[in-house]
Amino acid sequence: MIQWLQHNWLEIFGALTGLLYIYLEIKGNIWLWPVGIISSVVYIIVFFVSKFYADMSLQVYYLIISIYGWALWARKKETLADKKELKISRVPKKIYLLLIIITLVLWAAIGIFLDKLTDSPIPYWDAFTTALSITATWMLAKKYIEQWIIWIIADLVSMGLYIYKDLIPTAILFTVFTTMAFVGYFNWLKIMRTVNE
Repeated sequence: MIQWLQHNWLEIFGALTGLLYIYLEIKGNIWLWPVGIISSVVYIIVFFVSKFYADMSLQVYYLIISIYGWALWARKKETLADKKELKISRVPKKIYLLLIIITLVLWAAIGIFLDKLTDSPIPYWDAFTTALSITATWMLAKKYIEQWIIWIIADLVSMGLYIYKDLIPTAILFTVFTTMAFVGYFNWLKIMRTVNE
């Protein structure tokens, strides 16, 4: 057990920061972004070693989107009477189709890249979860509630992939992520309804 912990300490640390991240996300707490930065750096290393190249690249994207999300959530919009922060809302209908197209194009492009240019054992599954995660994280930065639904799908598939690659702490983390995505959706729904009343 001690030897396993010593061998997997970085992945375990990444899983713990990931749990803190999802907790802060459910609460709609701005500190999710700096915690996400730490978690991303850890998982860049973990996924590189495990040859999950799309997931590794996704962590670089998470670093960038975390800075963007942090700035967006922290920014206050001036109104006539007061300052208003970004509120939880639904995805505007006019961008639904665009998000679907972008996600499908990302999936195909990443999958082809991984299939042709890397030794990834499961290029199209890796690409699928990566494309969904890119879309969901952008939606999180905008505080769109539907991001939780995308996370549920991505987390379920990721959980299976990590079991396949014997990344057990990460598979456990994604089991928790899947459960917490359901909790997050209903919590955000409650917050959104409270604000709109």
